[in-house]
Amino acid sequence: MTAGGNSNRLGRGLSVAIYMHDFSGGGVERQTLTLARELLASGTAVSLVVHRIQGEFVNQIPFDLRVVELPGRRTLHDIVLLARFLRHERPDVLLTNVDHNNIAGVLAKVLAASRTKVVICQHNALAGEFAVHERWSYRLIPLAYRLLSPFIAAAAGVSRGIAKELMTTAGLPRRKVVTIHNAVVGQDFQERAGQALVHPWLDDGNGPIFVTAGRLVWQKDHNTLLQALALHRQSGGAGRLVVLGTGPLHTILEKRARAFGIDDVVAFVGFQANPLPWFRRADVFVLSARSEGFGNVLVEAMGCGTPIISTDCDYGPREILDGGRYGVLVPPRDPRALAGALDSARDLRSRFPADLLKERAAVFSTTACADGFRSLFDRLVPAYRAPAPRLAGARLVSASHHNPASGDRAAPVPGPQAS
Repeated sequence: MTAGGNSNRLGRGLSVAIYMHDFSGGGVERQTLTLARELLASGTAVSLVVHRIQGEFVNQIPFDLRVVELPGRRTLHDIVLLARFLRHERPDVLLTNVDHNNIAGVLAKVLAASRTKVVICQHNALAGEFAVHERWSYRLIPLAYRLLSPFIAAAAGVSRGIAKELMTTAGLPRRKVVTIHNAVVGQDFQERAGQALVHPWLDDGNGPIFVTAGRLVWQKDHNTLLQALALHRQSGGAGRLVVLGTGPLHTILEKRARAFGIDDVVAFVGFQANPLPWFRRADVFVLSARSEGFGNVLVEAMGCGTPIISTDCDYGPREILDGGRYGVLVPPRDPRALAGALDSARDLRSRFPADLLKERAAVFSTTACADGFRSLFDRLVPAYRAPAPRLAGARLVSASHHNPASGDRAAPVPGPQAS
């Protein structure tokens, strides 16, 4: 059944609740807001359910998106509050995002004895390099998925590698697992990419500008990138590096740059709500990650026509770059190999023309992602569901009535108090 196939539904159209933690400035949060916007545009009734209305992306909440804040003190409390939401609102589908939140969503369905179809979306690897470095509870997630499998209607992996792990590592039946790539390139992509950008390095002609983007955490392995840049400079290269993003390793990475003697050619510019102009102005976009579920930034850079150097980590980069057809792949955690790729920066625009990269990026469109989820939802949900009552006991916020900049919160809706 194609997207929008529920348009003949009696009583009302498809209703989807999307659950995530908050609006932090990460790829999952950006992706979720993009998907919600696309589903709304297709006529789906969408509610975004979050633990807290906070984070860098609060100001990017779509004007007409209904947001439900669960008033629990800890994320663990979300299970009971989310169960109450499912009992009172009875959405057709609950789409959950990211590991522990996926488990909380399924447990809420069980607690509520709800008929809502729960679709979990897996963004991170369940085994290998990523799982080894996460806290011990993360290694229990595959077992939890296996035990909760009867209550999981479907599981979406953001890449083929993640989808395979959902079957092999988590033991979910093949019939429940699908691959739906992230929503990256939308109608406003080129407009956002074309916004003006000022930085003294961009127009001085003193060598190639490398740009990377991502949270400053071990997974992104900025340390290897800094080592590679130092080797590149030692061999006579003139490249400089701009680092977009924030995170717990910021101070450590600045110290590493000084220790490598490259602090004058590395600029940490922090979180950028719109990173696309940086990608467009870069000579090369570089990803040094040890693990990636997908790799939105690679698609964004390609959409700007910018050549890419990426580690060949599990799982997204090889899939996005089609094994090296659309960019350079190097082994993870190998600064010498990465430095060698940096040395070839001046040749990359002729090897990977902008039009070729933009054509590839268009495959990972916001429309394609939304269509994938709508088609999945249409397979899962019967043609008719009775209208549901409004939720009581949680705070309801409409983006049209909530001013994120002011920090205002809507008053609780009258009804039983959340425990």
